[in-house]
Amino acid sequence: MLIIGIDPSLSCTGWGIVAKSGSRLSHIANGHVRTDAKAPLPERLVQIDRELTDVILAHRPDAAAVEEVFVNTNAQSTLKLGQARGVCLLALARAGLPISEYAARLVKKAIVGTGGADKAQVQAMLKVLLPGVKLAGADAADALAVAIAHAHSAR
Repeated sequence: MLIIGIDPSLSCTGWGIVAKSGSRLSHIANGHVRTDAKAPLPERLVQIDRELTDVILAHRPDAAAVEEVFVNTNAQSTLKLGQARGVCLLALARAGLPISEYAARLVKKAIVGTGGADKAQVQAMLKVLLPGVKLAGADAADALAVAIAHAHSAR
């Protein structure tokens, strides 16, 4: 089973794909969709949709997992994050993928064992769980963690 994990963001949406075979996990690919902060919002959303769709078509995952939105103190930032997340959900749903959603604390707990883990701890544990993985950045690492959390909880 191939699982794609998504860490949605308007500026840099991370994605990561793992294969699950029984209790064994292996890294397939990871990357990100980085948008130009100076570009109009609709263009940035289209870019996220287009590039994420290309990843889905190239790898043909069987399931998807998306990190849930957390509420920022800045309502405008939360709204933009929600719009980017909506585009991610749409691209995954359009591909016919079953989608699960996970809170960031649950993802950290699944990877590190504690919901309060920091990014460095998550990235270090990813290298243990996926030996030899080359991370395309923090957003891609977060997306791989979401995929692994789903692999651990999926039946």
